[in-house]
Amino acid sequence: MNSSRPKVMHEIGSLPMIGHVLHASISAGADQCIVVVGPSPDPGVDLLGAMETEMRFFANHEATRKFVEIADPTARVIEQTERLGTGHAIKVAKPGWTAFEGNIVVLFGDNPLIRPETIRSVTDRLDSGADMTVLGFETVTPRGYGRLLLKGDRLVDIREERDANEAERAITLCNSGVMGFKSWVLGDLINAVEPKNKQGEFYLTDTVAAANKRSLNVEMALASETEVAGVNSRAQLAAAEGLFQARRRAEMMDAGVSLVDPGSVFFADDTQVARDVTIEPNVWFGRNVTIDQGATIRAFSHVEGAHVGRGASVGPFARLRPGANIGEDARVGNFVEVKKSNVGREAKVNHLAYVGDTDIGARANIGAGTIMCNYDGVNKHRTTIGEDAFIGSNASLVAPVTIEEGAYVGSGSVVTRDVPAKALAIGRARQVNKQGFATVLKERALAKKRAGRPQKTPSRRSVKQT
Repeated sequence: MNSSRPKVMHEIGSLPMIGHVLHASISAGADQCIVVVGPSPDPGVDLLGAMETEMRFFANHEATRKFVEIADPTARVIEQTERLGTGHAIKVAKPGWTAFEGNIVVLFGDNPLIRPETIRSVTDRLDSGADMTVLGFETVTPRGYGRLLLKGDRLVDIREERDANEAERAITLCNSGVMGFKSWVLGDLINAVEPKNKQGEFYLTDTVAAANKRSLNVEMALASETEVAGVNSRAQLAAAEGLFQARRRAEMMDAGVSLVDPGSVFFADDTQVARDVTIEPNVWFGRNVTIDQGATIRAFSHVEGAHVGRGASVGPFARLRPGANIGEDARVGNFVEVKKSNVGREAKVNHLAYVGDTDIGARANIGAGTIMCNYDGVNKHRTTIGEDAFIGSNASLVAPVTIEEGAYVGSGSVVTRDVPAKALAIGRARQVNKQGFATVLKERALAKKRAGRPQKTPSRRSVKQT
């Protein structure tokens, strides 16, 4: 990945790849996580799951450790001081999983597109009598993958490409790396895995041959090639993002969401959109977004950590930051930014405004150019605007301040004190008119231009002030 970040911490749909695998595993039936963290960034991550009983994750680096601990506070973290292959990773965790009964599934943290139902297809075979299950996939470009060798319906071996003969290399059925075991079977087979290379690495794929030597029932399940594709480069990361977004867009439209230009809308993994919502082109959703029924998100809007109420309208060119809560039938218009604020029912913030740390009451109107001055250089302060209040254009509300119900703030005002209900607040400099000054300015400017001299502003003493 050519990155200082652990590979599995790179995001798909605003969620680290390992988070996708974690969610899929838990949805498939895993109960608990144990994370084995490597001492430094590593090209890949193995994940071991005991279905019905617990889940084991093999991750890397401190960033991954912290992410998993936040994502699942019950997770247990184990350190793998040496990286000697997938088989070795499972041996490191052996004291944790040998006490459990049930099914164990080995997954990979860089397979963000794997689905819960695919994981269940592995455990279903174990529940139906298989001692061990390998997840395979068909591809027209098998180069680089281990080939699955079948004898009837029985999987007899996994042949790495470098060890395969010409006939075996022609096989298009490949190993995804995902494997499932009955817990007692894995406990027996992992002891049979020995290093067979100069690096002293233990390959989990060797368990297939070991299982057949013991006359165990080894079966195969199938997944799509894209679902089990690993991510090892920025190009593959972008490709996985594209596949994820295509999946999410299809799910949204199937759920009754209208996407005017589906290919230009980007969702997070947890974006929740109700039916009859319309999303116009070039909209980006970060995590923790909920859009209620009948709302409209107009073009070129950026939404993260926000809630948009039923029938509300956002954008175009709006930005909703974390903590934005847009009420039912409210309007947030073009070039408006909202952060940690509640915009009440049928309230309007239609143009060119910043709304930060603010509570806006129902039906209030916020004029163009209005700014909530919420930060004093050290602390943030809140602004409260009552129901039916009217804030004139180009107003600056210096928090903490309260504009009570039905109050008016004159255009261009700087408001530093609370405004009582139904009062008019005007806080701007007195206007001064200088009779004839425009003509004097123009004549002097023209004269200096003809003379080729730098222009100077006329002295105030040279004109009569009225």
